[in-house]
Amino acid sequence: MFEPPLETVLKRDRAVILAGLAGITVLAWAYMFYLAWAMHPMDMGGMEMAKDQAMPQMQAWGSVELLLTFVMWAIMMVAMMVPSAAPMILLFATINRKLRQRDRPHVATSVFLAGYLLVWTLFSVAATLAQWGLHSAALLSPMMVTTNPVLGGTLLIAAGVFQWTPLKRACLAHCRAPFELLLSDWRDGNNGAFLMGLKHGAYCLGCCWLLMALLFVAGVMNLLWVAAIAFFVLVEKIVPGGPMIGRVTGAVLVASGITLLS
Repeated sequence: MFEPPLETVLKRDRAVILAGLAGITVLAWAYMFYLAWAMHPMDMGGMEMAKDQAMPQMQAWGSVELLLTFVMWAIMMVAMMVPSAAPMILLFATINRKLRQRDRPHVATSVFLAGYLLVWTLFSVAATLAQWGLHSAALLSPMMVTTNPVLGGTLLIAAGVFQWTPLKRACLAHCRAPFELLLSDWRDGNNGAFLMGLKHGAYCLGCCWLLMALLFVAGVMNLLWVAAIAFFVLVEKIVPGGPMIGRVTGAVLVASGITLLS
């Protein structure tokens, strides 16, 4: 039976994976737009959600409100982070396919992606609890924007300073060199792929977690702000001057935070 050349198979694999990642991302953004639309028709006091209650009301939270907020954060992380993880996912699929050609065990690329997304799902749990705490302390508006300039300024300064730290540089370096990461830490089998996805997700989280905290500054459901942070994360990881752009942005964030505090 005729077998197509390896390069043809790799191109087909990349096309399928890119289509899948694009579909996941589009669906996640569609859900975010739905939430933003559902939050718009509030009453004049800004204390109740739309009739479909797609998001928690501004009142004491119960298990339902916590669950809805977690779902919001988890899907938001998919919308923001899957595009920046695409180069690593494609590289994993390419190496995996070449190993399969040598009769090594085949692993679905989705296993690697599941490991990566688990890290951001756990982050979503932490973000949900943080939002719950801010909500309980009356530090968030109905549109999930911090109402305390001290908190907002502190978050901006912290995120800006973090852009210059060794931890940021180390995590970003791993995210910008996916081939080196896979080459030095390749593991066979489903468990190995899942662990590699976890490791890459951990580096990605270490690189970006404070940037995600900035969502509380301009609004968790401010989609322009969400898109701006997602785009910045992508630029940091793939543009040749990404690290320098990140440091310059860090200085701007610190200046913005000082201005907000003054």
